[in-house]
Amino acid sequence: MKTLAVALSIGAASLLSVGALTVPTAAQAQAVITIQGPPPAPRYERVPPPRRGYVWSPGHYEWRGGRHVWVRGVYVRARPGYAYRAPEWRENNGRWEYNRGRWDRDGDGVPNRHDRRPNNPNRY
Repeated sequence: MKTLAVALSIGAASLLSVGALTVPTAAQAQAVITIQGPPPAPRYERVPPPRRGYVWSPGHYEWRGGRHVWVRGVYVRARPGYAYRAPEWRENNGRWEYNRGRWDRDGDGVPNRHDRRPNNPNRY
């Protein structure tokens, strides 16, 4: 019985150490959330009056805990020289992908270090 307890504790410790190595950090790329069904229709939301120096980020559904959860719209502080891309769901080969809100410098929809290149291969 004692050897079983020791074996289980060693196994649990090794699993925890592997999990500690794979914790995402802020420097890593965003994970793409992909699901099979589409999100529900967006809710109607009254947009408050414009605020100087801010951009409206509309309400949207996020995937949390295995279900869609509505996130209310908010004002986000504007960044001069950047365009704000609102969060969105896109269908891709019968699956739905969630793209978080992001800032883009050149308007091609790809926020990256190559934004000043005129012939960006990632344009759409």
